[in-house]
Amino acid sequence: MVSRKRTYSNVSQDEDHFYVINERPVDDISLDFFYKPHTITLLTTISSLLLYSAFTRNDDDFRENVWAGVRCVIFIFLVISVLAFPNGPFTRPHPAVWRMVFGLSVLYLIALQFFLFQNYQTVRSILVWTDPSLENFHIDMDKEYGVNCSDISLERVWSHMDVFAASHFFGWIMKALLVRHYGILWTISVMWEITEIAFAHLLPNFVECWWDAIILDILLCNGLGIWVGMKLCHYLEMREYKWESIKDIPTTSDKIKRAVLQFTPESWTNVRWLDPYSSYMRFLAVCQLVFFWQITELNTFFLKHIFELPPSHMLNLWRLVVIGLIVAPSVRQYYTYVTDARCTRVGTQCWVFGAILFTELIICIKFGKEIFEHTQILTIALWLGIQSILSMICLYGCVLYHRQEVKKTKGHVASNSKRRSLTISNGASKKGVATSPQHCPTAVKSKAKTAKIA
Repeated sequence: MVSRKRTYSNVSQDEDHFYVINERPVDDISLDFFYKPHTITLLTTISSLLLYSAFTRNDDDFRENVWAGVRCVIFIFLVISVLAFPNGPFTRPHPAVWRMVFGLSVLYLIALQFFLFQNYQTVRSILVWTDPSLENFHIDMDKEYGVNCSDISLERVWSHMDVFAASHFFGWIMKALLVRHYGILWTISVMWEITEIAFAHLLPNFVECWWDAIILDILLCNGLGIWVGMKLCHYLEMREYKWESIKDIPTTSDKIKRAVLQFTPESWTNVRWLDPYSSYMRFLAVCQLVFFWQITELNTFFLKHIFELPPSHMLNLWRLVVIGLIVAPSVRQYYTYVTDARCTRVGTQCWVFGAILFTELIICIKFGKEIFEHTQILTIALWLGIQSILSMICLYGCVLYHRQEVKKTKGHVASNSKRRSLTISNGASKKGVATSPQHCPTAVKSKAKTAKIA
């Protein structure tokens, strides 16, 4: 047995496993310099930069002063994140990157808490102050997709293949890399289209033509993205990971190649969300993942609609980037919590993402009162029922499929074993080896011994 280092020597085995997945250590270090603490050097550098900036910049512009202060607060908080926060489940390209991602998630959660205790006019004024062009934008200027659905032409279909179609495709590649399960991915994809239908009376841009939802979204953009992402996962699973220290590489070109490979995964394991004999709690936890995914997507559209932001606005794009970075370690920690009995606590990054998810939901409900006043209760209740039942049916179908695969594998192994034994037996007979008791020397000796005793 190969012993592994404990993160803390005074914790139990279960707690030790939690610390490994919450603050995963780096096993193979190529350059020691990047993995040793340089806290005094960092403090000296930051103090020098602040001193220089404080006495050299022009502080006559109020707006620029506020932005400079916000940027400095974010910068200092990210530096503290690198020093104090946990690594998370990933170590590539460097644990410091994922500590900063955790720091960004905490900053975003704090910002959400601040906005939660303001009124709508205050929040809207802050957004307009950050970008004055928002004052002249209203959500009814957004593009409509569900008009003249009987008009199906190549030109009309091509007009729907915009930047959002591309974002659908690349978004589902990322989701496939995170989830790595065809059944769960297709369940989320189909459930989302049902979600759009259920909330179309509240969000007008959810109104789509049937061919847009089924053909362009589910089959083309989502389906192709899932297929490409799963193929990439399969390639990464089959790849052999042998990492060589950059100091041991002789040529400059190979050193550069090794530096680029630092941004690829250290290893890639085949995930098993739904074991053929999964417990009910594990099954319900995966159903819960599908539901939370729908809420996260709904928050995106409701925040954009309530605060009247253009779809292509930088605030929307930056939020999607931050959420995408946060979701990666969160899904990994949630997977470990669901599938590994040794992990009895959810990871810290996953906990923070859960807090972000529900805070965004509360903000949507608080500031979208005028929108939610038109909620069709029966439609939402029907959506919840369909969401729960279809999710369970789809995921239970995946469990049954895995069970059949296990039976086929066992049957195939048993068949091969039987065929191999028959081949050995036939080969022995052809060589003249006696297989009957009368011709077996051991059997003759045993028979003679028995007769003697009698």
